[in-house]
Amino acid sequence: MIQVQGLVKQFGNVTAVNDISFDVPRGEIFGFLGPNGAGKTTTIRMLTTLLKPTSGVLRLNGVNPLTERKEARKNFGIVFQDPSLDSDLTAWENMELHGVLYSVPRLVRRERGEMLLKLFELWDRRGGLVKTLSGGMKRRLEIARGLLHTPKVLFLDEPTLGLDPHSRNQLWTQVKHLNRTEQVTVFLTTHYMDEAERMAHRIAIIDQGRIVAMGSSRQLKAQTGADSLEEAFLALTGTPSQTRAVAQQIG
Repeated sequence: MIQVQGLVKQFGNVTAVNDISFDVPRGEIFGFLGPNGAGKTTTIRMLTTLLKPTSGVLRLNGVNPLTERKEARKNFGIVFQDPSLDSDLTAWENMELHGVLYSVPRLVRRERGEMLLKLFELWDRRGGLVKTLSGGMKRRLEIARGLLHTPKVLFLDEPTLGLDPHSRNQLWTQVKHLNRTEQVTVFLTTHYMDEAERMAHRIAIIDQGRIVAMGSSRQLKAQTGADSLEEAFLALTGTPSQTRAVAQQIG
């Protein structure tokens, strides 16, 4: 579903992504972990047509995001680190607007919009302005909106940052349900190591623009002799994990 070969991105004299390669098969939940500034978001921006690579080959469901941008965008949904909802519209209006922009037929977008809002436990709040929703509700709405056009791949860039543990668990339960029932491929970045260990089938760890390890959580722990994914992460990157700092922010 995702193919990356020899991907490089330079900003002047700085190499943000340095010759990385990986494949993600259909239906996999793929964790992409690394310290701040390691190249995670830059990689996502290249995969989602928002940034042009310096060099390398990209394919998204067989489509080249560089030369077939419109077709590539039909294949993925994305939830950015920063909020992207229109806070002066209702939850339902945000869904409707997304459906119109992606040319989803009216009947389809209304039926699927209802299904997604019910799945993400937002149906009762569909008429409420986004600015009146809690942080967890807004995040769930962003994911529901990103799935409205039935994408093959869902990119989640730190989607649960700042959410309380209950909201995090609720969100992942719903994402896992869609991954299982619709075979949606999920490309995930997070600083919560417990999320990655619990959710991801495989994990790539990127540090200073290079992938330093890739495999299941069990394989990464075995490779480093670690008891937890966080310990493996520290051993592979030599950089303090963000986990404790993030936990302090929400706790």
